[in-house]
Amino acid sequence: MSLKGGPASRVEDFLLLCHPSQYSSNNAMANIDYIKLDQFLKQMQVVGTGGQAKLMIQDGEVNVNGEVETRRGRKLVTGDRVEVDGQTWVVDLSQLG
Repeated sequence: MSLKGGPASRVEDFLLLCHPSQYSSNNAMANIDYIKLDQFLKQMQVVGTGGQAKLMIQDGEVNVNGEVETRRGRKLVTGDRVEVDGQTWVVDLSQLG
């Protein structure tokens, strides 16, 4: 499956979950407990659509905390590590989009 896709739609509706090199503690967002794995992949622009995210996850191409994850609705929390094709992101729910 190709990792190329367009920018995530409605970015303002999602949290910015950043790669560790982009981390900044200046923007805080309260009362957000999790984001679903498929939303995370769209937000990080790993995929362009939810359908692409669904297929990638179902095909076992996504690891969460070192283990293959096949549930697109997997709830990610701050500190979870998501890996796709050798690239890793650390979830940080305090960042804004």
